[in-house]
Amino acid sequence: MLLLAVILHAALKQVPAYDSFVEGGKDGFQMAVSLIPYLVGMLTAVSVFRASGAMDLLIQAIAPALALVGMPAEIAPLAMIRPISGTGALGMMSSLLEEYGPDSFIGRLASTMQGSTDTTLYVITIYFGAAGVKHIGDALKVGLAADAAGVAASVFIVSMIFL
Repeated sequence: MLLLAVILHAALKQVPAYDSFVEGGKDGFQMAVSLIPYLVGMLTAVSVFRASGAMDLLIQAIAPALALVGMPAEIAPLAMIRPISGTGALGMMSSLLEEYGPDSFIGRLASTMQGSTDTTLYVITIYFGAAGVKHIGDALKVGLAADAAGVAASVFIVSMIFL
């Protein structure tokens, strides 16, 4: 129905639908190619952060504070990587589900956290970079605050329901 409505609307407005479609496809491909450097940079930074051991050191340092708020230290890598990389976070969540099981507290918390947060830094890097925006200003602050709220809400809700 939607496809038919688009074709009908194009015909009524006398817009060459196929030519417009092809032009949009060209623009989309050019946009995708222009995003590659930003994507490679982001994925490289995530890999270096994990492979260097910096993430493990950071988690060890904040483990006591996490315990005070009821967040298992095993979940911290997911909370830190999720704003950066959706694929990396999905891999971490899959590992947590394999190790602890989907019905465990950690499994449920990981699943809830995955659905309650976003890839803020990835989105800002890719879309702001593609649009040529240099000053991300409040977008980063608000996005990371929303991610923190999603993590906190995940811990609170899963703790209330499953503990």
